[in-house]
Amino acid sequence: MAVVSLPKASAQIPIVPFLQPPNGVTSSTDNTTVSGWIYLDGHQVFQIGATRSNFPERSRNIQQGLNQIRQNYLSSEELNPQVEIRTQNELPVIYINDQYLMTVTNEDARLRREEAETTALQITESLKLSLQQSRRERTSENLINQAQFAGGIAIFIVVLSGVVYYFQRRCHHQSKHPILPIPNDAQQLTTQLNKQQDIDIKEVKKRLFQLTQGGIWGSGTVFILGLFPYTRSFQVGILAVAQVPLRLGIVVLGIYVATRFSYALIDRFTSTLISSGILLNSEASRRMELRVSTFSGVSKSIVTGVWLVVGILLGLLSLGIDIVPLLAGAGLIGVALSLASQSLIKDAINGFLVIVEDQYAVGDVINVGDVGGLVENLNLRITQLRDAEGRLITIPNSEIKVVANLSSRWSRADLTIPVAYENDIDDAFRLIRQVASDMNQDPDWKRLIIAPPEVLGIDNFGDRGLMIRVWIKTLPLKQWDVGREFRRRVKICFDQAGFSIPVPQQGIWLNEGQSLHSELNGKSE
Repeated sequence: MAVVSLPKASAQIPIVPFLQPPNGVTSSTDNTTVSGWIYLDGHQVFQIGATRSNFPERSRNIQQGLNQIRQNYLSSEELNPQVEIRTQNELPVIYINDQYLMTVTNEDARLRREEAETTALQITESLKLSLQQSRRERTSENLINQAQFAGGIAIFIVVLSGVVYYFQRRCHHQSKHPILPIPNDAQQLTTQLNKQQDIDIKEVKKRLFQLTQGGIWGSGTVFILGLFPYTRSFQVGILAVAQVPLRLGIVVLGIYVATRFSYALIDRFTSTLISSGILLNSEASRRMELRVSTFSGVSKSIVTGVWLVVGILLGLLSLGIDIVPLLAGAGLIGVALSLASQSLIKDAINGFLVIVEDQYAVGDVINVGDVGGLVENLNLRITQLRDAEGRLITIPNSEIKVVANLSSRWSRADLTIPVAYENDIDDAFRLIRQVASDMNQDPDWKRLIIAPPEVLGIDNFGDRGLMIRVWIKTLPLKQWDVGREFRRRVKICFDQAGFSIPVPQQGIWLNEGQSLHSELNGKSE
């Protein structure tokens, strides 16, 4: 059943009528004129019109009457059905083999924009042709020809499905993207991006092949059902039931494939940018290249949101819902939500600035206020840190005012070496410099130290002794490993040289009078 504005009827019959979108609604009252098709053996015969309240009963009565007339006609020996038009209450009435079928109403006539008598003549002509075709389709010769044709279609479906399966297996065994010759520090990241790109492309191909296989078998089965008059009703029923799930399924699968393909394009663009060497011109660019996964992840989340909104709109369109009022209402709702969720907007803006300005990225170690740790997740709304005790700390981006990045571009091991006051300070400097030089020449540690260690001098006269400060510039996140090893080597070197590392001590001084007073108090007791 469809609601129409009574356009002029067309003589063309659509191949799949149930997949056509409904016509526009002119009114929501019970007096609205609606239209629908009457079927015979799954074929559209003619359209009828009626008010919304009367249409279901009238359509059901005419359809049942036509089916009964068809059965009586097929069981008789008459080759040509007798279709008559009689007049009752100044309206044409159609009889077939003296059996009442329907009365042609003014709604039927307005549907075709013709007179009622002309409309009745058109309907009778369609009924004659449809009944004769129904008899011809049930002859033995026609059924044998259709069975042979159905067998050929089935063989074609199997062959075509096999060809699709062959190409699917061939694509599955294709080699991955070759890794281009690029610097070692970008090799690992590019490998990961290419691997993720391969996963996304394979997922897209897999879903497309599945859609193709489903389309081949589904459309082939429905087509074969439509070849025989005994099974054509199943074809019509399947198309009627499956139209809404089919539309929504196509939209969902299309959005899913588009999303995964967008992921692959993002990874491809990123890996190409790294391979081209554009990001290898400066220290800041190398930082961008090493943290590019953060931009990739945020871009994918944005693309996912965009495709999700597009999918919802397409789903509503596939159901025949007018989305223009929804879009207008969504604008007002968006304004209201923006006023009610200002903190979320601040989070998004601050998160965008963090990413664009490269204040920190996934994999950095940062301190924010009283908390700090490794950045595990970063998006437009929140930043998640993992501290030394394994706790996951979630911080809204709008709450991040001052951040200390401990691993941006390079790091530094800031060491303070205590030396006892009684030790020779020049010998202590010589030993510390020797340890720093040996460590800088060690192949295992030289790759982590990006500049010669600096022995700055005496930083403080402390209660534990002289505090000698040492700076060692390292790769990001390697300052703690280098610092632990340097302290270990200094301890070994001081032990071999006989230098003692001072520990906190307390001394008590007593004068002579206090000592004598203590002895007298002891004797009196």
